[in-house]
Amino acid sequence: MPEASITVQGTPNPNAAKFTVDRTLVEGGASKSYLDPASAAADPLASELFRIDGVESLLIADDFVTVTKEASASWDQLITTIEQVIQKALSS
Repeated sequence: MPEASITVQGTPNPNAAKFTVDRTLVEGGASKSYLDPASAAADPLASELFRIDGVESLLIADDFVTVTKEASASWDQLITTIEQVIQKALSS
């Protein structure tokens, strides 16, 4: 399967960014919200994203992940790593 296409968009919250993927991440139009690593333990993608320093919370829905970062973290350092984790999760 070819690599997923990921588009990153800002949100009204400067500490949140939306990573839209050309694949379905959550079936049935549902969404999953994770406020800490413990709540994400059963979700492989969310668990991996929480391993990235600076990730504070996640919203995973149909074809996107919204990542909220800690205020002290830099998007310049996070975006590429987040994209790599999403790619890896979708290829396994």
